[in-house]
Amino acid sequence: MGFLDNDIKFLKGVGSARAALLDSELEIRTFRDLLYYFPFRHIDRSRFYKIRELREDMPYVQIKGRFISFAIEGEGARKRLVGLFSDGEKLMQTVWFSKVNTLKDAYRPGVDYVIFGKPTFFRNDFSMSHPEVSKFDSNKPPTGWQGVYNVTDKFRRSGYSPKYLSGLVSNLLAQPGFNTIPETLPTEIVDAYHLLPLQEALRNLHFPADTALLQKARERMKFEELFYLQLHILRFARTVSRKIKGLIFGHIGDYFNKFYHECLPFELTGAQKRVLREIRGDMRTGRQMNRLLQGDVGSGKTMVAFMSMLMATDNNFQAALMAPTEILATQHFETLQPWGAKIGINVRLLTGSTRAKERREIHAGLTDGSVQMIVGTHALIEDNVQFKNLGLTVIDEQHRFGVAQRARMWAKNTTPPHVLVMTATPIPRTLAMTVYGDLDVSVIDELPPGRKPITTILRYDENRMEVNRLLGQELAAGRQVYVVYPLISENPKLELKSVETGYERICGIFPQYKVCCVHGRMSPDVKDAQMQKFISGEARILVATTVIEVGVNVPNASVMLIENAERFGLSQLHQLRGRVGRGADKSYCILMTKQNIGADTRKRLGIMTETTDGFLISEADMRLRGPGDMEGTQQSGLAFALNIANLATDGQILNYARQAALKVLNAHPELTESQANEIDLSEGKLPVSQTSINTLKHELRYRFMKKVDWSQIS
Repeated sequence: MGFLDNDIKFLKGVGSARAALLDSELEIRTFRDLLYYFPFRHIDRSRFYKIRELREDMPYVQIKGRFISFAIEGEGARKRLVGLFSDGEKLMQTVWFSKVNTLKDAYRPGVDYVIFGKPTFFRNDFSMSHPEVSKFDSNKPPTGWQGVYNVTDKFRRSGYSPKYLSGLVSNLLAQPGFNTIPETLPTEIVDAYHLLPLQEALRNLHFPADTALLQKARERMKFEELFYLQLHILRFARTVSRKIKGLIFGHIGDYFNKFYHECLPFELTGAQKRVLREIRGDMRTGRQMNRLLQGDVGSGKTMVAFMSMLMATDNNFQAALMAPTEILATQHFETLQPWGAKIGINVRLLTGSTRAKERREIHAGLTDGSVQMIVGTHALIEDNVQFKNLGLTVIDEQHRFGVAQRARMWAKNTTPPHVLVMTATPIPRTLAMTVYGDLDVSVIDELPPGRKPITTILRYDENRMEVNRLLGQELAAGRQVYVVYPLISENPKLELKSVETGYERICGIFPQYKVCCVHGRMSPDVKDAQMQKFISGEARILVATTVIEVGVNVPNASVMLIENAERFGLSQLHQLRGRVGRGADKSYCILMTKQNIGADTRKRLGIMTETTDGFLISEADMRLRGPGDMEGTQQSGLAFALNIANLATDGQILNYARQAALKVLNAHPELTESQANEIDLSEGKLPVSQTSINTLKHELRYRFMKKVDWSQIS
């Protein structure tokens, strides 16, 4: 057992009781856990400031001086302790709002103290709330930069602050064993990418000597974290590629050719043709295809999916398209079924609402092979749904399915079917390289000709009359309108509009038009009935929550009005906007919000008015909200915890880390159980020593042995 494996209770300042608290609250169990519990920010304790040097934008500072006086002001909940502090030149106030009586007697006038905190400017003067106070010791000079650590409320209530953690790290760094800890990256990588050695990086991450070394330490530890994540993903991707055999679709036959030459409803874009070639290339290799198809709303993913399914039927295999909702599954079926009928392909729909008699017919047709294509929901993964020879599974809006659910489609054939995963939520490149790093990625980055750009406008509640006039003009011209709300019912705690009150208001404003309503509390039958009224044109206005975010295709709809737009993420707003602009008419997306929104919110909504590029929007969304908060990523695979790297800001480091991982795998195919002639030499090779190989294996086991590995399942 190495130094880093020691139980944290053996560190000076811990013991059994504190070790239990560190374990339960911060998951710190060993010396290594503590060293890798990185500060979330750093504060400068390298010097004492004078009050005259303070500025409003300053972070935490420390000032040496004396308390002149104390006074208790206010009563009850407003009671506070106000101290007058002097640095020998100028005075400032210090204020405490808790433990007033205790603190009043804790500090004595005339004694030299150091106060530490964030200065605030109020009424033309600086003050400091709840400063940290310690006696000045002339034998202890300023300590330099210091890390600040995240701790839980329970940890604080137990009497321990972030400063306690800082002290523990200091104790650990002082141990002789710290100087013996082994390097966690191959020395060849440390040298090739000019990284700080591990010991130096860890020391400067917790107690940096200066800002330059802090930056280098951060870069080193971010690189390490992302390198092992990429190595883990790529290693399994190559292992799977070798181990899991795929069905061979050897030729393009009559179904595909007849549809392409005689029935294609529109000319394919260059991007669609390129993606079809990539899919065709996968399906003929004898290895299972695992490909992610990204495309903005309206880019033609469904056509690519259908023509990929034709490749399966041409080779005497069945194909399945699985969607997360009945609305979306029905929409796909209504698109695919007429296409299939023109060339003699039997396409059926299977959902939870399918009647028992029809369900039995479909089950029988899947078993004997007479049903060549099936579109459905979760109903497709039920055990009693058996296929004769399933060759391709297309999974739409895949982040809405759990990984284990998707895995059950593998069991539908002795040789797992090819898998095409589709998403209309553009994924930032850095996120795709991690969450979907084991999949090959295809992108449809071109919209079909004739699609008119959607005009997006930001309006405030004060502009309501103007917005109603625009809706009235579009309705009078024979077009249809969506109105989306964040809530189903009113909530007195939230100043947000709801579907229930919004429905009544819309009916009152436009009594001459039929209005339908859809939200998540409705039963599937009622929801579908309401949707059909809008799809058929019987209803001209649809009032809804975000249940209509995907799967609704009404070319006659020309306006998307989103109430309380500030409550939605950019990617979700972009998805909602994609419900309009599907016909030949000019379309509008109106973002409604209150006037007094913050500057960040105004900037975020402004992005929507400036671009309709889903990839630019997704990048901005991740920068603003972070990868873990983005729509879909919680289920899609962001199960790993990044301790220091940030996918929104560390794209360049991620690129270098992935490059290094590829080079190592290319030089050492034995790490992936692949053959030397199967490697990708586009990134070159980086041979490492046997000692480094052992380091790689040890780190991979340590970092990922506790996690279920789903990387083999798309």
